[in-house]
Amino acid sequence: MPFSFTACPIEGLWEIQPRVFSDQRGYFFESYSERDFFAAGLTMKFVQDNQSKSSKGVLRGLHFQKTHPQGKLVRVLEGEVFDVAVDLRKGSPAFGKNHGVLLSAGKQNQFYIPGGFAHGFLVLSETAVFSYKCTDFYHPEDEGGVLWNDPLLGIEWPLSGTEPVLEPILAEKDTRYEPFRPENSYYDRNGRWTAL
Repeated sequence: MPFSFTACPIEGLWEIQPRVFSDQRGYFFESYSERDFFAAGLTMKFVQDNQSKSSKGVLRGLHFQKTHPQGKLVRVLEGEVFDVAVDLRKGSPAFGKNHGVLLSAGKQNQFYIPGGFAHGFLVLSETAVFSYKCTDFYHPEDEGGVLWNDPLLGIEWPLSGTEPVLEPILAEKDTRYEPFRPENSYYDRNGRWTAL
């Protein structure tokens, strides 16, 4: 099989490693195969591909869509990022918890995040080209977010372990998101968003 699938500590999250064929000419690998993903139980259907380029220290997130939740298969084409998913599914044993994966063009690894999670990433290299497949279309009016540095979430962004210490570069909207409020903001068991 051209992929290895590793279940992450939070149910629904997967790290995926394609088999890379390298020689003196360069490399080749399959980045997605419906047949192999379906055989591994990942039967999502993708409808949209997105790509972004960001500078070192750019932090995008934490984003989600309320009534059109998107599953995302994310990877890095150039550079390195720290990618994070936060479980917003009420009733999940990991509700409010997060998991991060270091994604790099050198490793060619991928991270699958199903609907029901908030998502964000921090660029660690001088620049990074980030690519992802989505299971639903982007609806700008439906976008929600959680404050990236909410102490309740306790995300261990790798900011202080770099020289010099990274100062995150944020879009204005990402500075205005509310902290996570577990008592009144979540996806229910049917995948519907509730915000009281």
